[in-house]
Amino acid sequence: MGDSKRRKESLGEKYGQEDNILPGIPIKPSQAKLFSQITTRGAWIGIALLVVYWVVVRFIGPSLGWWELS
Repeated sequence: MGDSKRRKESLGEKYGQEDNILPGIPIKPSQAKLFSQITTRGAWIGIALLVVYWVVVRFIGPSLGWWELS
């Protein structure tokens, strides 16, 4: 009998299900990974928007006369 069959018999209903990261906190490792991916993507989008805003305020705005820099 293979190890996976033994594990399946010993775990029963819990076989193939993920355990929580910490006891009492209902967060699975796959959910934590997804959260990390989403927040990382959001951070990069925020950085890109900040760079675009900086370019507009620093270079494009003054060249069009939107803001007068002394």
